[in-house]
Amino acid sequence: MALSRSLYRLYERRLAASLPTSTLPRHIGVIMDGHRRYAREEGGEYRKSYQAGMSKFEELLAWCADLDIRAVTVWVLSTENLQRPAEELEPYFDVLNGLFERLPAEARRLGFSLAVSGSLDLLPPALAQAAKRAVDEVASVADPTMAVNIALCYGGRQEIVDACRSLVTDLADQGVAADEIAERIDADGIAQNLYAADLPDIDLVIRTSGESRLSGFLLWQSAFAEFAFVDPYWPAFRRIDLLRALRDFTRRERRFGK
Repeated sequence: MALSRSLYRLYERRLAASLPTSTLPRHIGVIMDGHRRYAREEGGEYRKSYQAGMSKFEELLAWCADLDIRAVTVWVLSTENLQRPAEELEPYFDVLNGLFERLPAEARRLGFSLAVSGSLDLLPPALAQAAKRAVDEVASVADPTMAVNIALCYGGRQEIVDACRSLVTDLADQGVAADEIAERIDADGIAQNLYAADLPDIDLVIRTSGESRLSGFLLWQSAFAEFAFVDPYWPAFRRIDLLRALRDFTRRERRFGK
């Protein structure tokens, strides 16, 4: 067993060292899927699975910081998830509260900025306040080297709707006549009004649990992204899974729709 672990660590180190840093993605998007199935297969409670998943999220941030990834967006809760039974949601909300309490310390340790994207008004007030408080506290981190964006109560279609509404409102406030507004709406204007407009488009989307779909994740920003659909449930995701996804990404020829 000890020999197997040693060989595994050696393989992991070699894989990490072999990655060409010049072609690593600038911005990774992660769909953390599989908490409930992991809990059922492990015979445990949802809360334990959620706690394992959020611990894994914190590990992911450390891995990405070590690899000098510039931006990470992680989808922790969709608007559709709110339709789940209370016995599934309430422990998850509690675990997320704990995550947001820990994130400021992690931001200072790893040197990242923090944004939260989504319809926070749909969340329990305590959770929405915890998310906003974490963002405010992390704002004091000097010279962050990585941007972390948490998609919380997020829906990709709603983001685009909100961006269009914001753009139209801005144009009206500028005094643009109603019959001219349609001509002033373009891709750049919509992009500038997305939730985390300061982040570059997604280069690589990773989804766990073997599911091969986006489910509405960053629809606009991932238009020309590469995708990696990996089998482990999110709580069981390993650094080697990330490294393999990055290795495959660096071997692809990106064409950006051309």
